[in-house]
Amino acid sequence: MMLARNPLFLKTLVKQGRTLMTTGTTSESILDIQADAVVVGISGNTLSEAASKLNEATKGGLQSLIDSKKAETTAGKVTSWLQPQGIQSPAVVIVGLGDNPTAGDCFKAGGAAAKSLTSSKLESVVFYFPELDSALLESAVAGSLVGSTGQELHKKNPSRHAPEKILWATDNTDAVANGSKIGAGVNLTRELVNQPPNYIYPESFADQTAKLAELKNVSVEIWDKARLEAENCGSLLGVAQGSDFAPRLVIIRYKGDDSENPSMAIVGKGVTYDSGGLSLKPSEGQKTMKCDMAGAATVVGTIKAVAELEASCHIVGLVGLVENMVSGNSYRLGDVLTSRNGKTIEILNTDAEGRLVLADVLDVTLGLKPDHIVDLATLTGACCVALGLDIAGLFTNDQQWCDQIISSAEKVGEEVWQMPMTSHFSEQLKSKIADLKNIGMGRWGGAITAAKFLEEFVGDASWTHIDIAGPAFADTAKSYIDGGGSGVLVRTLVNIARGM
Repeated sequence: MMLARNPLFLKTLVKQGRTLMTTGTTSESILDIQADAVVVGISGNTLSEAASKLNEATKGGLQSLIDSKKAETTAGKVTSWLQPQGIQSPAVVIVGLGDNPTAGDCFKAGGAAAKSLTSSKLESVVFYFPELDSALLESAVAGSLVGSTGQELHKKNPSRHAPEKILWATDNTDAVANGSKIGAGVNLTRELVNQPPNYIYPESFADQTAKLAELKNVSVEIWDKARLEAENCGSLLGVAQGSDFAPRLVIIRYKGDDSENPSMAIVGKGVTYDSGGLSLKPSEGQKTMKCDMAGAATVVGTIKAVAELEASCHIVGLVGLVENMVSGNSYRLGDVLTSRNGKTIEILNTDAEGRLVLADVLDVTLGLKPDHIVDLATLTGACCVALGLDIAGLFTNDQQWCDQIISSAEKVGEEVWQMPMTSHFSEQLKSKIADLKNIGMGRWGGAITAAKFLEEFVGDASWTHIDIAGPAFADTAKSYIDGGGSGVLVRTLVNIARGM
C-alpha cells in the first residue's frame, strides 16, 4: 500500500515559518497614516502622544471610551472603533497593555490586537504603542505576528487573513526586526505542530530541519535508520519499528561564537504521530496526537530564531523522530529494549514511548559535551493533571540551571512551575528482569516517574526536563492566539541563548 506523503508543501516552511507578512517602522502621525487599520495601545492613566492625538481628533472620543470602561487598560483587552472622525484609517483598535506592562502583557496585547483584525483581508496595519523599552517592544512585535497567524493551513477558503504589512510607529528598528525574527520562530514551531501527520512524519520533518543549514552559522546532521542501528539506539528504534515510516535523529548546531563545546543543548521529543502502539489510545485520545512532536518543533523554531538574531552563542539542538504505530512488527508489552548507553528497559506500556525516544537522544547529547541540557516533550497527561493546560512542568538535577530557565520564562511572560524530583520515585522504575521499567508502579506521580526515567540517561550533566504536554497544543483559541500549536517555550529558550 502506498503511504500518503505530501512533501511539496514544505518548500518554504523553515525559511518563512508562514510569517509571510512584512514588518517595519514608520514615523507618520496617527492622524495622517493611510493604513487599513491602526492599533493604539493604552496603559495607566496617561495617554501616550499618539493616543492624545487620537483623542483630540475625535473630540475626546477615546477618553470617553476609557471613562465608560468600553476601552480598558487590562492587558490584551481589545475594543474596535470603526471609522472615527479626524483620522485617515477606517478602523481603530484600542488594546490594553496593563498598567505596568510586562513582556507577557505586551506579547498578549500585540497578539490580541492583530488577531482581532484577521477576519478581513488587510494590506497594512500600523501599531501606535506608548514608548517601550526594547524587550517589551520585541515581545509586542512577536505577539502581533503570532496573533496574525492561524492554524487553517489546509482550508480552501480560510476565515483568518494575516495583513500583508505590519508597521510600528517607533524609531527602534532593531527591536522591531528582532521581534519579527522571534515571532517567526514561534510561528514555525506552531506550523510544524499544526501540520497533519500525513504531511509531517520523521523523514519530512528531518528534511525540513535540514533547510536550517541555509542560515548563517547553522549546520545540520541527519541520522537515518542505518546510522541509528549502527549507533545502537535500540530504545528509539524499538518505538519506531511498528511504523512504515523510518525514524530519524537530527543534530542542529548553531555556532555564533568560537567556543568548542555548546553552552546549551536543546533536546526535543519528535513523535510525529502517537497511536499509543499496542497500548492503543481511544479515538478521542488520538485526535490531537499530531502534536506529540511539539518538543522537536520547539527545538527547530528556537534555533531558527537564534540564528536569524545572530546571537553570540554556541548551542545545539537534537530531535528524535519516530511514529508510534500498530502493526505486526510493533514493540510489545513485555519486550526488553537495550538503549544506547547499555541500560535495558522492560516495556510495560507502549504509550509511554516518548521517554524511550529521549533516552537515546539524551545519550547522544552527552557526547557533544554541552554545559547545560534542556529537553522538551509532550510527555505525560499527569503533568496536565498537576498543573493544568497553561503551565509547563520543570524537573531538574541542577537547581541553578533550572532557576535560569524559570527566570527567563518570567521575563518573557511564559508560565512554568518546578516539580519535585524526590529520589524514592526512582524505586518505582526498578524491573525484575531488566535495569528499568518504562513506567512507574501506578497512576500517581506519573510526570515525576517519567522525569526520573529520563534522569537515568543524563549522567552527571546539568539537565532540566520540561513537560509541555499541557500548553503545547490548545483545542480552543485564546484572545491573542489561535487554537492548535502554541510555540510555547521558544521565547524562553531564545532569551536564554541570547544571554549566554
